[in-house]
Amino acid sequence: MSHHTITKSPAGTPLLDRTVGEIVAERPAQSRIFQSYGIDFCCQGGKTLREACEKKGVSSESVVEQLEAELRDKPEPGVNPASFPPGELVDHIVSTHHRFLRDELPRIHQMAERVAQVHGPRHRSLVAVFETFEAMAMELADHMMKEEQILFPAIKSMAGGQRVEMPLDGPIACMLHEHDDAGAALAKLRELTHDFEPPAEACNTYRALFAGLADLEADLHVHIHLENSVLFPAARAMQEA
Repeated sequence: MSHHTITKSPAGTPLLDRTVGEIVAERPAQSRIFQSYGIDFCCQGGKTLREACEKKGVSSESVVEQLEAELRDKPEPGVNPASFPPGELVDHIVSTHHRFLRDELPRIHQMAERVAQVHGPRHRSLVAVFETFEAMAMELADHMMKEEQILFPAIKSMAGGQRVEMPLDGPIACMLHEHDDAGAALAKLRELTHDFEPPAEACNTYRALFAGLADLEADLHVHIHLENSVLFPAARAMQEA
C-alpha cells in the first residue's frame, strides 16, 4: 500500500479529483459511504475519488451522488477531530481509539478463541479468523505502546513549542507500515467472515464475534485515517518548519 500526505485541494476542484482522505478529513460521516462501497479511506487515502472508484470497479457517479446527498441533507454533527491541533488530536486518539482497542481486543479475542474451538472443526475458516485476529491484536498492542512512548510524546512536545531533535520520519514510516499490516488483516477478516455475516444457524457468541469484528474494523479505519491523513502530515510539517 502507498502513503500520501493529505493536502487541501484548490477551491473548485471537482469531487472526483479530490482524495478520499481529504473528503473524510473534512466530513467524517462520509466515511460510511466509502465503507459501503469497500473504498479504503485510511491506508489508501491518497487516491483520488476517481482512482478509488476505478480500483473497486464501482460507479463514480453513484458514489458522488450519495456524497452530495449526505452533504446536502445531513449536517455534520459535533466536532470533527481532524480539525484538532496536533497535541489535542494525540489526546483524542489515545483516549478514544486506543482505549477502544484496549477494551475490545481482549473481549473479541475471548470470543474468537471460543468460536474457533467449538465450530472450527466443521468450519476451518473460523480457526483462520482466530489466528488472524490474534496476530493482529498482538501487533496493535505493540503499535500503541510505541506510539504512546515514543512518537506521540515527540509530537506533543513540538506542538507545545519545544524543539525535538529526534527525526520523526523513521518512527512515522514504521507506524505507516504497521497500519498497512492492520489494514491487510482487517481485509482478510472481512473475507473470511463473508463481510461479517454469520450463517443462519450461528450461536449468539458466533454472532457477537462477527459484530465485534465489524465494529473493530469501523473504528480502526477512522483511527488509521486520523493518523495517516491528519496527524502524521502535521507532525512532519512542524519538524520541517
